[in-house]
Amino acid sequence: MTTVGEGSEDSISTVETSIELPTQKTARKRSRWNALYEGETTIGFLGRRKFFYALSITIILLGAISMGIRGLNFGIDFKGGTSWQIPSSALSVSKAQSVLKADGITQATVYTLGTGSNRSLVAEADLSKLPPLAQTAKERQLSIDLAKAGGVSYSSVSLTNVGPTWGGNVTSKALEALGFFFLGIVVYISLRFEWKMAVAALVAVIHDLLVTIGIYSISNFQITPATVIAVLTILGYSLYDTIVVFDRIQENVKSLVNPGRLTYEDSVDLSLNQVLMRSLNTSLVAIIPVFSILVVGAYILGATTLQDFGLALFVGLTTGAYSSIAIASPVLAFLKGREPRYQNLKKRLGTTRQHYSPRAVAQGALLATAGTSNEQSSRTQRRKASGPKTKRRTKR
Repeated sequence: MTTVGEGSEDSISTVETSIELPTQKTARKRSRWNALYEGETTIGFLGRRKFFYALSITIILLGAISMGIRGLNFGIDFKGGTSWQIPSSALSVSKAQSVLKADGITQATVYTLGTGSNRSLVAEADLSKLPPLAQTAKERQLSIDLAKAGGVSYSSVSLTNVGPTWGGNVTSKALEALGFFFLGIVVYISLRFEWKMAVAALVAVIHDLLVTIGIYSISNFQITPATVIAVLTILGYSLYDTIVVFDRIQENVKSLVNPGRLTYEDSVDLSLNQVLMRSLNTSLVAIIPVFSILVVGAYILGATTLQDFGLALFVGLTTGAYSSIAIASPVLAFLKGREPRYQNLKKRLGTTRQHYSPRAVAQGALLATAGTSNEQSSRTQRRKASGPKTKRRTKR
């Protein structure tokens, strides 16, 4: 005979089961979208470090191969040369290239500036190999032919000469600025955090620089002074994103790792999950307007000079957000994880990775776990101190 209490208990458990278990579709939808916003992600970034390294090495190798085959397309400000600017809306890029080839100029850069009535075409070529008199004659001939092709007068063509000394000065200044930037990274992060974090951040910045240079070589986009400014800008953005991650790691080390509740590697994964939503939001907010410059400004409106600047910003912002998570943090975990205190902590807590979501940590999940483990360890110690228990015999 079934009692009322037993029947009620069965019915309650059945109702609770039907309420608490969501459908598979709802669970999948929640895991994809809501987990990010509600801080419920437990992504093991360090467990995927080999994939991240392989992806980055592949991109850098492709860029290196392209550099060895075709090199970089430096602008006139770096390599020197002659520039013609023709204020004509009728002269197309292909038509100007045909005129240059007919005059014996096979390696030239042609692009447009502005739109509509303010549109002009710019052609750049290096004539430094010609003798001075022949170079002057070639410049005049090209000015006449380009003006004729564009339907404008010869006097309206603007001619500019840039010597190799000017280009060399621009290159040396750019390299000096890059060197000071690297030095500033090492000094600041070493003083703000520690030298191992400075090394990890420097590796990430060099990664971003190599990826950007490789993509410029593959795409054959022109490198101008504006490109250098854009590259330095995105390196600063990449450093900012890395500093945000490192600051979170340092806070978790103080509150979770040093008290012995979490290993250093697990704290890095936790920190990355905590800043993941912030990194995605800031990166998207920065990338969307840059993408508009690259697509709308350069290709739709015809301001092709924006494509050199826009490509550097777009590639740099994307790889900067990627490297702060996939490069800088794994390198830091490798350097710090080799320290004896963190190796001993890992042995004590076990080799099994502990993944906690930011929301669970905020609700005190680690504190409860640490309290339970401390209570169990204290009981074990008291048991060992009291010695082996003797069985009592009872008289019947």
